[in-house]
Amino acid sequence: MPSSCIFCRIVDGVIDAYKVYEDGETMAFLDISPLSKGHTLVIPKAHVQQIESLSEEQLVALFKTVWKLTRYVQQATNTSASLIGINNGPESGQEIPHAHVHIVPRAKGDGGAPIHAAMHNRPIVSKEEMQRTAQNIRFAIKNGHLG
Repeated sequence: MPSSCIFCRIVDGVIDAYKVYEDGETMAFLDISPLSKGHTLVIPKAHVQQIESLSEEQLVALFKTVWKLTRYVQQATNTSASLIGINNGPESGQEIPHAHVHIVPRAKGDGGAPIHAAMHNRPIVSKEEMQRTAQNIRFAIKNGHLG
């Protein structure tokens, strides 16, 4: 694990965190710059920068932990909803180069916005462009041997 990665240093116990969960593959702790009370980060213990670089086993472990913890984070914060988010790569706003999932408890009137509010310069996409993009993604999936 790279010692310069803050999340790896948390996993190694070099940096303290408000840890809420840990198993053999994953760890969860409170975000020190929370968007809401209870904002939790779930990480793979292995240093992997982006979701697509995780092995299938790591990915399953990560999302199983997200699935398990979401209800408890909401219960502990007296909320019934949450934003589950991933900034995947620096261009997406990922600030720590270690894959992680945000569980952000949400409540009515909390001032938050839907995911579509994240992009201020949204493109206007024609039906033809949508068709072409869908075709390109299907082609990439077929050539990547997914499914």
